[in-house]
Order: sequence, then structure tokens, then C-alpha cells
Amino acid sequence: MGAAKMSTRRRRAVPWLVLGLWIVVLAAVSPFASKLADVQRDRAVDYLPASADSTQVAKIQDRLPGGEATQMVVVYHRDGGLTAADRATAAGQIGRIADAHPLTAEPQGIPSKDGTTVMYPVASTEPGTDEKARDLLVNDVRDIAKGGNGLGVEVGGEGALATDAAEVYNSLGGPLLYTTAAVVALLLIVIYRSPLLWLVPLGVAGMSEFLARAVAYGLHQGFGTAVTGQSGGIMTILVFGAGTDYALLLVSRYREELRRAERPYDAMAAALKGCGPAVLASSGTVAAGLLCLLAADLNSSRGMGPLGTVGVLVALAAMMTLLPAVLVLLGRRVFWPLVPRYGSTPKVRRSLFAAMGSSAGRRPLTVLAGGAVLLGALALGVLNLPGSIKQEDSFTSKPDAVAAMGTLAEAYPERGTQPIGVITPADRADATLATIRGTQGVDSAQKGRSGGGWTEITVMADSAPQSAGETATITALRDRLDGSYVGGPSAQQLDLKDTNARDRTIVVPIVLVSVLLILIVLLRSLVAPLILVAAVVAVWAAALGIGGLVFGPVFGFEGTDPGLGLLSFVFLVALGVDYGIFLMHRMREESLAGAEPVTAALTALRTTGGVIASAGLVLAATFAVLTNMPLVQLVELGFVIAVGVLLDTFLVRTYLVTSAAVALRRKVWWPGRLSRAPEPPVRTERQPEPV
Repeated sequence: MGAAKMSTRRRRAVPWLVLGLWIVVLAAVSPFASKLADVQRDRAVDYLPASADSTQVAKIQDRLPGGEATQMVVVYHRDGGLTAADRATAAGQIGRIADAHPLTAEPQGIPSKDGTTVMYPVASTEPGTDEKARDLLVNDVRDIAKGGNGLGVEVGGEGALATDAAEVYNSLGGPLLYTTAAVVALLLIVIYRSPLLWLVPLGVAGMSEFLARAVAYGLHQGFGTAVTGQSGGIMTILVFGAGTDYALLLVSRYREELRRAERPYDAMAAALKGCGPAVLASSGTVAAGLLCLLAADLNSSRGMGPLGTVGVLVALAAMMTLLPAVLVLLGRRVFWPLVPRYGSTPKVRRSLFAAMGSSAGRRPLTVLAGGAVLLGALALGVLNLPGSIKQEDSFTSKPDAVAAMGTLAEAYPERGTQPIGVITPADRADATLATIRGTQGVDSAQKGRSGGGWTEITVMADSAPQSAGETATITALRDRLDGSYVGGPSAQQLDLKDTNARDRTIVVPIVLVSVLLILIVLLRSLVAPLILVAAVVAVWAAALGIGGLVFGPVFGFEGTDPGLGLLSFVFLVALGVDYGIFLMHRMREESLAGAEPVTAALTALRTTGGVIASAGLVLAATFAVLTNMPLVQLVELGFVIAVGVLLDTFLVRTYLVTSAAVALRRKVWWPGRLSRAPEPPVRTERQPEPV
């Protein structure tokens, strides 16, 4: 009796100890979680690899006298042509800017041929690499340069564009977090049909996000992991999306066990034992897939791997420890009004997934062929994807810097309006300058600052920014200038595109091999992992194809982000395999229990279909939140992943994987021992606990 009482006391103490430990941990990391925003960097060079020419230019410019220069262009425009008063206003305002800030050179007005526009290139080393100081400089220039009475004034250029982009990224944190939480809350209310239960996983997810921010800050401080607005936003999405998925699986199993166990503690222990291995395996696979991004050369992609992994693993830890503790402490009443009573039997209802499984089971080869044709047809939409997006088209609404770029492109079609930066050894500066001036496509070039053995040369192309002509000029300069570096905004975009192409050829095979090897170990089979990997690759291609059908014609996007293919592939493969593990794990469990192959496949679908569908809806909805963000690259990434998750959940996982398992029967587990076991006689499927 004494031992029994002691055991009961320990059981009651464990949830309180877990809850107390989490409170201590969250209190300890609270000073660091809020610092993540302080180390976030969103300059173009923060996304580039260290080896890129444009990155070297930016780094050397930092070491020149005065440090990195913030480049701006102040644009004055009147549709009917500038008046003398307009020119006097422009000259006066530029003079005030020069008086207020130290500039690298006296700004000279460059009038357009049609007389409607005059632009003043303005550059200052005052902010250096301090992004907040840069934003203050740009905003002060905008405060001084004002129009009116028909005179339009816009401030563009690399510095102004960076300020506008930073404002967008800095504004993402709050809206992204609140919108994601609201979407998850709404879905949980619908799924659980309880006024109380949804608060528990949502609250735990919120705590997870707080802890993940602290861990991400620690990674940055300890290992120099790059933190960008994009990677921080993706981490938040993963914490809520993946965390809620794990919560759905656990709560579903816990509700089943409450009907079999008298005490909530015992029911939770059984639930963790039942679904814990599948959740651990699936989260480990997602983490491994994301960590493959460490092989990327692109700094932003390489940083997204660890941050995404942090989000998944912190969510896993919270949902496997804190969530069970809170649920046990709250007891059965948390499920009100649908409280699972001990010894009760739930109502058996016709399952949608049972009907879907039956149709797949009757004609598996027909279903497989039809699904393959459908996915292949959707994948053809990839051919309609627009080309790489330009800087001015990367916002869903036009900030001042983008408007300035449009005005310049219209008023100066015959020349470049964005400088190309060249860094050359100081002792070869004159020879380099002569070579630059003799390069086809160069309109003008002049020497600037020198220091540390390097000289800066500013080059203007005779073609519009990010046009084919300017790209050819940058390529020609890089080919002709041995030992020099060619950078600037357009060169940075070119390096982003080239590096993303390189990363796809490296990272994609690593992800496929890594995920396949993990699945082989988990499922002790070769055929089943190949089916799952082939399925998620098909989903990725189809989702990207749907993007090609809507990005231009429906959304009006002028291009796609160069990193869309790689990032969407990594996330869809990792997350898609995640759901595949849930299904295959249950299928294997049924087979080991003695079910014949068709019964095992259909029972696995029926028992996991509801919870996987709920999890898929939640994950798709969290990524769909990105489509409401003001950056085209986030909209495109969120759309492709959301569509891919839905395709995987309701088509591939339900029909194609199940049909393949039915068609292959025992061979799906080849060469494992399950493939060699004699098939039992066909028996009536047992009725499982509804999800």
C-alpha cells in the first residue's frame, strides 16, 4: 500500500515538475529572445555567399576611408517638363542635404533628354554598416527633398531600397506571429469542437516560439548563424505549424487512451508510448532535411537550415513534455463538452477516409496511373514560371524607392541609373580604369576612394538596371578585370541567381539521399521509402507548376525569387515525408499485428487519415499566412508550400501511397522480414477508434 501511495505521489509530481522546469527555462532565456530582432540583417550582401564578387566589393568598401557608402538617387520629375523654379527648388534641397550630411562627392544634376526629370546621385559614408543609421539618413533625405504643385520628388537607389526592404522585414514579426496564431486558433476550435482545448496547444506553441527565438539568438552569437527576416519568419511558421501537428497527433491518441485508462496520467503515458516514436522519427527527418541547407553556398539559405531545425525541435520538445504535463493537470474536463469517459465507446461513424481507402483499394493501379497523370500535368506549369524577379518588382506594393526606379527607367531609357561598383588593387587603378572605359556597354567610369591597397571605381552602364544589356556589361567587366571585383545592386542580384542555381545542384541530391537513408532505417524497407520520396518529389513539381499557372496571370508577379525552387523543395520533401511516416508507421504496426496487406493499408489510412488531414490543414494554413505579406518572395514561397501540403495530404497520401501499398502488398516492405512473412488469410477489418 505504501509503495502504491508513493507511486501515485510521483505520478502527480511529474507534471508539476515538468511545468516548473519550463517556467524556469523560459524565465532564463527571456533576456535573449527579444534580442533576435537586433541581430537580423536584410541587406543583399547578407544573403550572398562570402565568395561572391559583390560580397567582396561590399566588404572592401567597409574598409575604405569613411566605410561603406550609402548610395541614393534623388529624382525630381514633372510630366509637362521641369520649370526653372523646379530646378532651383531641386538645387536648394540638394544643397541642404549636403550641408546636413557628409557626402563622398558634390551631387551633380543629370537632366533627362526630354526635360521632364533631373536626378542627383547622392552618396554618404555617414552610416557605415549601421542599418539603423542608414535608415535615419535615408529618411532625413526624404524629409528634406519634398515636392508639391505638380513637382514629384522620389528618393531611390540602393540605400533607399534597402531602407524600404528593412521596414517591410521589421514589420513582419508582429503581424506574422499574430496572424499565424489566429489562424491556428481558428482551425483548432473547428477541429476540437471545444471552447477550452484549443487554448492549450496554442499556448504551448507560443511558448515554443519564444524559446526558439532565444535559441536562434544563441546560434547567431555562438556560431555566426545568419538571421534574416525570411529565416526568422519561416522559423515562426514552423514552430506553430509543426508544433500544432504534433499536438494533434498526441491529443488524438490521448483521447483514445482516456477511454481505456482510469487516470489521465496513465492515459498520457500510453499515448506517448503509442505515437511518440512516430513523432520523434518524423520530426527528426524534418530536422535532417532542413540541416541539409548547411551545404548551400547562399548565406541566407545556409542560415535558414539551423533556424528551421530549431523551430521544429523546440516545438517537438514542448509538445512532448509541456503539452502532456498541462493536459494531465487539467484532466478530462479540458475536452468539454465532448469528454471521453473511462470505459465509454465512441460512436462509430462512416469515415470519409474509409470511403477514400476503399476506392483506392478496389482499383489501385488505376488510381496510381490517374494520380501520376494529374501530377505530371500540373508539373508542366513550371514551364510558365516567370523569370528571376527584379528588385523593383519584389514588393507587392510600391515603396518610394521602387517608384523612383520606375521614374528613372522611363526618363532615362538610354542609360543606366544604378552604379556598378568595381574594387581594384590601388597600384593598378589607372590601368583598370582604362580597361573599364574600353569595355562595351560602359557609359562612364571614375575613380573614387582609396585605402588599404584598394581603389573604388564607380561605373555607369549604358543600359537600364537589371536589363540584359547591363547583365552583359557586368559579365564583360568580370571577364576582363583580373584581380578586381565587380559588385553593386545589379551584380548582387546576378550573384544571387547564380548561387541559387549552384545550390540546387548540391543541396537537392543531399536532401534526397539523407531523407531516403533515414526512411530506410525507420521503416526497415527499401521500397516503402522510395515510394514516399517519389511521392513528395511529385508533389513539389506539381505545386511549383500550379505556381507557374497563377503567379503571372492571377497574381500579376513579374518574376520569381531565385531561391523559390530550392527552399520549396527542401520544405515540401521534409514536411511531406513527415506525414508519410505517420501513415507508414501505422501500416507497419498493423502488419506486425497480423493484418493482411490490404487490410493493414486501409486500416492505417482510416485511423490516421483524420488527424493527418487536420495536421495538413493547419500546416498549409500557417504557410498560407505568408501570402498576405508584402514581399513577393514570401508570397510565392508560402503559396507553393501551402498548395504542396494540401496536395500531399488529400491526394498523394490518401490515394497514391495507399494504392501503391495495396498493389504491392508484402513487397512494399522489401527486403525487410515483413516482405517475407506469409500472408494471413483475409479477415474482416477491425473497427478502430475514430480520430
